This record gives sequence, structure tokens and C-alpha cells, in this order.
Amino acid sequence: MPIHDDPRLFEMITLEGAQAGLSWSTILRKRESYRQAFANFDPAIVAAFTDERIGALLADPGIVRNRLKVQSTVSNARAFLGIQEAFGSFDAFLWRFVDGTPIRNHWRSPAEVPVRTDISDALSKDLVRRGFRFVGSTIMYAFMQAVGMVNDHTVDCYRWSALNVPR
Repeated sequence: MPIHDDPRLFEMITLEGAQAGLSWSTILRKRESYRQAFANFDPAIVAAFTDERIGALLADPGIVRNRLKVQSTVSNARAFLGIQEAFGSFDAFLWRFVDGTPIRNHWRSPAEVPVRTDISDALSKDLVRRGFRFVGSTIMYAFMQAVGMVNDHTVDCYRWSALNVPR
């Protein structure tokens, strides 16, 4: 489903970056711990995390204790706030990549679904330019799927039809 809520978008971009190199089920099992560790994904609070707070997070078994991923969440929060300031919201920045409307693909099998696209490439490059990390094109395509920017359900999936209802 399309997501247009900035805190939820920050949560999703954080979790997608944390998932890099790991199974999605691992991150889903740790999701509640991530919410607690990262102030319910409030980017203003996370952006103010100190080195001491980062050190404490690296001892938290409830999250992925990868220093680069934890540090990137803090620096990404700062970049997220910069985008909000420049565009009014992260949502406004993000959804312009798809002209405000989800891309509705018509895949017949999961093998047809790409792992990246020209749009995810452009989004990744723009985010990196603005200071984000752990936002490679493949991660951004998964993020786009997760926040409803692209409907990659196969045409025989009940969700494909439900998400293709004109709004």
C-alpha cells in the first residue's frame, strides 16, 4: 500500500538498509526492537544521537549490531531532515520519482520482477548525493516496493488487483 507518512517512510528506509546482506525475516523479528532503539523512528530524535548513544546501540542484541548500519541510521536521519526542509516533506521528495502515482507492473511470474530499475538508480544517486548511506539501487527498489511506489505483485495475486483499483 502506498505510504505517505514521513515517520513511516523513515522507518522503512532504515529497515531496508539494515536488511542489506541479511534475510528480511531477521529484520522483521527485530522490528519492535528497532522501534525502541531508534525512538519510534522519529528522525529529529535519531539525528541528535551522540557517539555514546550509538555505542549503547551496538550492545543491543535486539538490533543488527553493525557499526556502519547504526551510524548510517543517524546520518540518514540528518539527511532526511534536510530533505524535509528542502521539499516540505520526505514524502514530497520521494513520490516525485514516480510522478506521485504507483507504478503498476503486470508481471506473470516472480522471475520477471527486476531487482533495480532506472528509477531506483536515480533515487539511490539522489539520496547518496544528499548524504544517505545504505541506499543502493537494489535496496531502493525493495524500499519502493515496500512503500507502495511500485506494485510488483504478479497479476494472479489477489493483492495485484486490490492495489490496481483507480483512486
